Amino acid sequence: DSLLQEMMNLPTDYGYVILTGIGALFMVMWKGVRVGQARKKYEVPYPDMYSKESKIFNCIQRAHQNTLENLPQFYFLLTMAGFSYPRLSALAGWVWIVGRVLYAIGYSTGEPEKRMKGAVGYIGLLTLLVCSIITAVQNI
Repeated sequence: DSLLQEMMNLPTDYGYVILTGIGALFMVMWKGVRVGQARKKYEVPYPDMYSKESKIFNCIQRAHQNTLENLPQFYFLLTMAGFSYPRLSALAGWVWIVGRVLYAIGYSTGEPEKRMKGAVGYIGLLTLLVCSIITAVQNI
């Protein structure tokens, strides 16, 4: 075990959980860059959150904003589930991340119904929820 694992008493393979969290960070940064690019393309100045003229910009912005709204619960569930099931949690986290990418790609077409392709991410999130509940119950 590494010194960090000894100090924090992290389970074996918890590094996969940490790397998944970092992957989520890069996904959110990618979405932020897309919003910045869309601001220039559709001429939406700061501090305006949305455009009165461009539905596509609004969809790109909304995909990013919705992910930011869901990020705290994702990180909490990933962290808690990872204590008992690090590999499964990391895999579930990547399913959620892929779902969020598909969500953004679909939404950014300007046809909001296409965001539903990202619903596959809920498989990952529900897995994290169940693993977190089991972790909690086992530690009462």
